[in-house]
Amino acid sequence: MRSLILSAAAAVAIVFGGAAAQAERLTEKPLVDAAWLSDNLENPSLVVVDIRSLTKEGSPYDAGHIPGAVFAPYGKFGWRAKVGDVVGQLPPVDVISARIGSLGIDNDKQVVVVPAGQNSSDFGSATRVYWTFKVLGHDAVTILDGGQRAWEAAGNPVSNEAVAPQAVAFNANFRPELLATADDVAKARENGVALVDARPVSQYKGESKSGVVARAGAIPGAVNISQSEFYNDQQGAFVASDVIEGLVENAGVAKDGAEITYCNTGHWASVAWFGLSEVMGNKNTRMYDGSMTEWAADPSREVVIPE
Repeated sequence: MRSLILSAAAAVAIVFGGAAAQAERLTEKPLVDAAWLSDNLENPSLVVVDIRSLTKEGSPYDAGHIPGAVFAPYGKFGWRAKVGDVVGQLPPVDVISARIGSLGIDNDKQVVVVPAGQNSSDFGSATRVYWTFKVLGHDAVTILDGGQRAWEAAGNPVSNEAVAPQAVAFNANFRPELLATADDVAKARENGVALVDARPVSQYKGESKSGVVARAGAIPGAVNISQSEFYNDQQGAFVASDVIEGLVENAGVAKDGAEITYCNTGHWASVAWFGLSEVMGNKNTRMYDGSMTEWAADPSREVVIPE
């Protein structure tokens, strides 16, 4: 089924000459703070995307959002899809491109992704959406560090006025080098590529597992850096580059070597990918979005219990 995604990407590249136009970026940083967003909020090239998930209490967007933000809740909008029998995958490129365009985002827009910011797993919704823009060739994307939590903590205003965006064309330029396949993972060790398991240590060691994963354990040769290490839940902020360098060193991974991150469904893996690639700056990092759900479903693929 992955070939469907790649073929769709190829079709997009052919239709649009192989390269999509790129926005003039308002920032080169992967993370911005509330002060930066407040200063740039009126810029017409900026689109703030509130991806907070719906709760039992209803829509957090309706309860109050950053003025002018559009709403695309992580769990309902269609940022991820079931492809074949594997959940949490990147949707076909033409499908996700149309969804992005429906938010009023074309290739000239600077995107700011806003999660709730309450904890590392929640922040993973933002890193996953960020990765989606990057793999589609859109570099003009950043995340509000600390999310809505940080915006409100800074005393900034919120709005109850819903924004109905006008659909535009978003033209993808798919980057396969950011996406690892099961075959890439299988060949990782022989090719000198480090595998970084971003799940909690209990899942890495096979003491527990996600309900969507067929077998407990880890991919052979993987080291564990839990996604929770990349985000300070108490402060509501992503950790600094030097902290990530320490995590990498402790795990025995080269900070500039080729790496593939994975988890269960490519959610937590995006936190590690973002930390390693975007914050620490190792652009040799890819993400395996099929992760353990895809890997463990095939009985021919080995799953081990690390010592």
